[in-house]
Order: sequence, then structure tokens, then C-alpha cells
Amino acid sequence: MPILVVNAGSSSLRMRLVDGDDMVVDDLHLEEWNDDSTPAADWVGRLDGVDGVGHRVVHGGTDLRIATVVDDEVESRIEALTSLAPLHQPRALAGIRMVRDLLPTTPSVACFDTSYHADLPAAAATYALPEEWRRRWGLRRFGFHGLSHACAARRAATLLAPRGASRVVSCHLGAGSSLCASVDGRSVDTTMGFTPLEGLVMATRSGSVDPGLVLWLANAERLGLAEVGDGLEHRSGLTGLTGTTGDMRQVLVALADGDERARLAFDVYIHRVVGEVARMAAAMDGIDALVFTGGVGEHASEVRRAVADRLGFLGVSIDPARNTDADGDTDLTASGAPVATAVVTAREDIEIARQTRQVLAAG
Repeated sequence: MPILVVNAGSSSLRMRLVDGDDMVVDDLHLEEWNDDSTPAADWVGRLDGVDGVGHRVVHGGTDLRIATVVDDEVESRIEALTSLAPLHQPRALAGIRMVRDLLPTTPSVACFDTSYHADLPAAAATYALPEEWRRRWGLRRFGFHGLSHACAARRAATLLAPRGASRVVSCHLGAGSSLCASVDGRSVDTTMGFTPLEGLVMATRSGSVDPGLVLWLANAERLGLAEVGDGLEHRSGLTGLTGTTGDMRQVLVALADGDERARLAFDVYIHRVVGEVARMAAAMDGIDALVFTGGVGEHASEVRRAVADRLGFLGVSIDPARNTDADGDTDLTASGAPVATAVVTAREDIEIARQTRQVLAAG
């Protein structure tokens, strides 16, 4: 069953045609894409025979808990969640509407980043807020990057099969970053919460900060609420710490040159990752495997090394040569280490295609 996988980013568009063996048979990546543009006509013409379309959608809220065929009602429910993921939800909707226009008779399926975390244990999902707030607005920790975490846990189980990998902490590190604790392929804790702003330090997002600090800043005498929101989403994280960039590649170059702000940014970033890995391990009563994925997780060996070095107390140890030379799915585990460590290529497209096939096969 050939599936077209659509991943609409904040400014880019990635469309992949995935066959029944999870092989990419066609790939289109537009770095600059807006709501009014469509892919080149010659590429669209190669979509004859596609059985279904799977769309990555960041937020499913409390109602859209599993992959779902898109109709007008589902599209409206996705749009209603825009305030919870303002950077991502409008772009997913633009991709859905574009493809529904291009392929009006081909079923589209929305695959949600929140689905993998929909059944988090109550202790992990519940905020200690007034009950009337939680009931009225459905306030809970949703978690994100679920498509990536699900795929990473599954691929790690295969890659590390001889060692066993039941309890996995997956580190999706990129422009947006989160960790997930998975037990036998089921999410039991994660770092992002009600929105994708909670958790780790990211490229431009602050991650978790004291809510009292936010209230203090939002005082009318200091900053308006919109300015606080913009600062936390777009001017914080690595960008706020370095004053120049949120790109980890550039941070590492500046770090090698002795830049003090780059040093602080790197140290804060690693400190938060290490602390959250330990928390994820505690949620599972231990850890069998630590898995890195995402742009930073896959390509920044310095980040992997720094994290692993700080987690020796958990039994994490990596082979330096394997870490430096890693290319694609790689077992990084040092000889004799009780906890396995691996890097796996982020393949959300495989997970989206898998979920789309399941939905369509179920009618």
C-alpha cells in the first residue's frame, strides 16, 4: 500500500512516497513553502496509485487520541487546537487542505504527535491545578514528538535485540526537543506538556521555567502577555543564551573557539538533558537503553558524549570511536556497559505510513 507522507513544518514542506516495505520511492523537500503554493506539477503527477495520505499533526487535544481519517469535522477540530500549538497547527492544516485539493478522492489520515502519550499514567499526565480548571479546559500533559519517539523505541528494540531494550529513554533532540520514557513500546513519561514549550532547552524555546517568573514578566509595567509569549517561543533557548544562534552546529563551532556564551549555552542544554534522562529512568524503575534521534541527536557527537559522560552513574557508557563515526542507526555501547546506547535515524514517515495503513485497513 503506497502511502504519501506529508510533514508540513513552520516554513518547509516534506512529502515522501513510502512503499509497502517502508522504502522511500519519491521525496520532495521544499525549504520555503507557504499556504498558497503547491508542489511542482510534475511531482504531483507521480502520485497516481497512492492509496492514502498520512499527515503529521502536532496536537490532537483530548479528543483526537488516535490516527483519524480527515473530514471537514476533523479538520475543524484540528483548527480549534491552534492556540495550543501556534507554530505547528496552522501549517499542518495548510498541508491537509493542499493535499485534499490535489487528491480529492484519496483518503487523508491525521497522525498526531500527542497520540503516543495519550495513555500516560495519571501521575505523569496530571498537573497539580484546581480541579475545576482541569475539568473545564482539559488541562493535562499531552506530550509531543510521539511519532518520533514511537519509531525510535521500535527501531532501538530491533537494533539492540541481543541486549534487550524494554525500558527505553529516547532523546529527540532538534530545533524542538523532548525526551520520552517507553516501556515495551508504551509511553509512560515525557518532558513536553500541555504545549510544546515545556521541558528541555530548545533552539528558540525556553523549555520549563518558573511560572512565577512568567507571571512577574507579564505584569503590565514590564512586558505585555504577547511579548512574553513571543520571547519564550522565539527568542529563548539556545538563541537567548548565545545571543546569536539556536543552531547547535554553530554553538559547537563557537564553543571550540572559546566563546563564553556558547559555553554557557552548551552547559545549560546538557544539564537539562541529563537531569531529564534521570527523571525518565526513575519513571521506569530503571533504564535498559538510551537512544538519540533528531537533527542534534543524530549528528552532534559532542552532545551525545557530554550526556553519556554525565550519566555514568546510571550505567551509561559509550564507545568513543563508534560515537564519532556514527552514521545512521548505530550501537554506541561501550564494552561491558550495563545500559545500551544507540543513535537512530528519525523516521517519522515510517510511523505515519504505518498508522495510516492501520486506519485504512480498519475501514
